[in-house]
Amino acid sequence: MSIVDYKRLLEVNTSLLFSSKEAKNKWWRSISHNADFQPLLDEIRNEAGRLLTEKDPELPYSLFKIFAETGFRLEYEKVYFEKRRRLNTFAIMVLLEPTYIDYLTALENTIWSICNEYSWCLPAHLLNSPETCVQVSYSLKEAFVQAYSIDLFAAETAFSLAEILRLTEDYLNPLICKRIYEEVFKRIFHPFVENQFGWETQTHNWAAVCAGSIGSAALHLMRDPGELAIVIERVLPAMDSYLKGFNDDGICLEGYSYWQYGFGYYVYFADLLKKRTGGKLNLFDSEKVHQIALFQQRCFLSRNLVVNFSDAQPTATVFLGLSHYLSRIYNDFEVPEQDLRTKYTEDHCSRWAPAIRNLLWFDETALPTQRKSETFYSEKPAWFISRYQSEFGCFSFAAKGGHNDEPHNHNDLGHFILQGNNEVFLKDLGAGLYTKDYFNDKRYTYLCNGSQGHSVPIINNQFQKKGPDRFASICNASFEEEVDTFELDIENAYEEESLQKLSRKFTWVKQNQPKLILEDKYTFTEQPVSIIERFIIPSLSITKDDKGVILEGKHRLRILYDKAKLWLVVRILAFENHFGETENNIALDFALINPEKDCSVQLVFQFE
Repeated sequence: MSIVDYKRLLEVNTSLLFSSKEAKNKWWRSISHNADFQPLLDEIRNEAGRLLTEKDPELPYSLFKIFAETGFRLEYEKVYFEKRRRLNTFAIMVLLEPTYIDYLTALENTIWSICNEYSWCLPAHLLNSPETCVQVSYSLKEAFVQAYSIDLFAAETAFSLAEILRLTEDYLNPLICKRIYEEVFKRIFHPFVENQFGWETQTHNWAAVCAGSIGSAALHLMRDPGELAIVIERVLPAMDSYLKGFNDDGICLEGYSYWQYGFGYYVYFADLLKKRTGGKLNLFDSEKVHQIALFQQRCFLSRNLVVNFSDAQPTATVFLGLSHYLSRIYNDFEVPEQDLRTKYTEDHCSRWAPAIRNLLWFDETALPTQRKSETFYSEKPAWFISRYQSEFGCFSFAAKGGHNDEPHNHNDLGHFILQGNNEVFLKDLGAGLYTKDYFNDKRYTYLCNGSQGHSVPIINNQFQKKGPDRFASICNASFEEEVDTFELDIENAYEEESLQKLSRKFTWVKQNQPKLILEDKYTFTEQPVSIIERFIIPSLSITKDDKGVILEGKHRLRILYDKAKLWLVVRILAFENHFGETENNIALDFALINPEKDCSVQLVFQFE
């Protein structure tokens, strides 16, 4: 499709959020008296009360330089995201209570402050950028042009300001409105159309968030359909690149939180584009997009526990607005229960787009879907997920193959998660604290990223290696009413020349109290020095008896093993999680007492 074609489709200036000013005001008045909306609105009102008592935060150079000097991000980002929290909160409160002047004053001050920021990007994303280049070569003989980078948060800021302008422009001072236009065009639209950015061809969340935010901001602010067509023509290939990161079955290798993030921005943009073109450009009309939408219901194991391979959190909440919207598009999209919804203050990045749509798209009449037993297998990324419901509760098992060069990669071939009744017994640590080293050649020294922090073997004191050539081969994947089987060859994960074969077989027996049977078979050309079967568990009570070991929290899991063959060592592993908090987890190291060239290990994980 050419720019001329896009221009023709975009010429009709259709309303994107509300049909008129009157309709907008009527809707905000209606929800303020709607009992179903009160829990959502109370959270925002309480946050507004807190923020009004706080001073306007600023981002001085002393915070900006911390990342370059130390590699740490939290100090700057805490203030940056607090400013976005103020932006979102005061904008919503102006819409809810337009006569309360303090909210409008606070909103205008926040917008002004954000427009004054040196960069809308985070310092962690400005390495080798125009903003951090210190070469001075200015001259009166050449026109001055400021170069701007565009990262996730710069693009999001543009989207936020553009949409807030559209919703509150009848309240804002015209000079504030002018500044939004000026800064978004200067920092985002001009750099976007004049340069190529690496994220445009990436196959992960950056493509969707950056391009989707820019496209959404343009749909709100650009009045000339020809100029808007130029932006949309550039945005759509980036959205296609994002989709290429998924297989046809929609599995998101980055994990649920990045699905919520990247696919969320895909949906926000697709919705606005569909409205603007009267449905003629419909990015939802794709079976692949449909399957990606279903990832949410496939990755939830029980209540708020999710499959959290790679840099994902072990628990999650849902954007109810996004969920209700997708359930209106796809009949088989499962509506989550309301008590799983993300509370207003939970998003530490304070993103406007999901926050406002948790109100705009909230459907108080939507009934939650009853969860049922289900097994899902994805061949290419080699994910196996099984939820089983019995009279004793809900039990889940998930395992993965794939390769060790995936988005937000962990070296984790053959790793698995096991939970019963909303309690995790075999866990994935998820994402650690993001620092400079977390994303460079020191990445796999971090416990959560290297195989040392996963439930996989340690062979001759060696961990798994990184790289696309470190992959698992699927031997068998079958699922029936009573037994599921998932078997992988994972010898390629290790740089151990004498290792010829390593198969890992999971047998998931779905009875009232399910059990997981794990069997590893090894073949070496030389007798191995050591084989350790490592399993990562939370900080549970551990009791040994004649048959094995019992893990106990609120519930119990017994691990059965041959004590004549395996020697158990329990290790405490300190782990700094994504929010900078220290967790104490446990490694159960079952060492093979007499490792041989051909040997096997079997352990049974039995719920009690």
